[in-house]
Amino acid sequence: MILVVLLMLFIMPSLKSGAHDLPIGLVGSPSAVAQVEEGLATAAPDAYATRTYDSEADLEAAILDRDVVGGIVVEDTGVHALVASAGSAVISSTISATANALAGSTGAEVVVTDVVPLPDADPTGVGIGGLAFPLVFGGIVPAVAFRKVFSRSLPWAVGGILAFAAVGGITVSAVLMFVFGSITTGFWSVAAAMALGIAALALPLAGLQEVFGGKGFTIGAMAMMFLGNPLAGISTTAAWLPSGLGVIGQILPPGAAGTLVRSVAYFGGAGGLTAGLTLTAWVVAGLALLALGIVRTRRRALPAA
Repeated sequence: MILVVLLMLFIMPSLKSGAHDLPIGLVGSPSAVAQVEEGLATAAPDAYATRTYDSEADLEAAILDRDVVGGIVVEDTGVHALVASAGSAVISSTISATANALAGSTGAEVVVTDVVPLPDADPTGVGIGGLAFPLVFGGIVPAVAFRKVFSRSLPWAVGGILAFAAVGGITVSAVLMFVFGSITTGFWSVAAAMALGIAALALPLAGLQEVFGGKGFTIGAMAMMFLGNPLAGISTTAAWLPSGLGVIGQILPPGAAGTLVRSVAYFGGAGGLTAGLTLTAWVVAGLALLALGIVRTRRRALPAA
């Protein structure tokens, strides 16, 4: 039964992933936009949720702000697809293929412009796409290690966890920039996002350990490993996952951290506010659990009246 559940958790999201209500922008005359919308509904039902923009510049700005994942401009000379592979290489490829399919019936020329491309050293986005497991592992290790090392001093344990998160964030950012070439700018922003993600995992786990003991930690760690990891959607973004699973993944620290890292690495932080607030809420929840654990421990230590 456990094996079946694990298979469902790790394989089902991939099997059910795909284009579902992806927000894309359209630019063109009313008749041209209507024709494109009709073509999208026929060729890819329920794949896209369209928004209309007055100009190509407005559409490009919306992509940079992460309001849409890409768009299609219909002109007299042909079809112009705007994509952002740094947001998701698979979504960008899908939009490009859709633009070609739409233009194929008319023989129009298709031009694809990558508004926010991935670095040449990592053209498929493997570096950031593989962060889910390091995030989960980086959250579990300090929660266990520092609580054991500083078993009699909770403040020192918290300090150790935060220091580990900071060093871990800097290390991951350095590897992404100087080893993989997955990022070319935003070193400290990526380091801070990773550090926040690690802290958002480690502090709640340490808090569960403090309040509920080993069982609390085990349940929390399993949730992060077997839910947070497969539902993070870091390699494709949450928009590619089934809507319900994608939302769950973004509520948990691994998915939120992946979204924040991608936002600060390639989009100047655009689209990362919700993820940042989510991670901050997890940090606060972890600190609250640790504080509750301190209070309970002190009460138990008081002599009976």
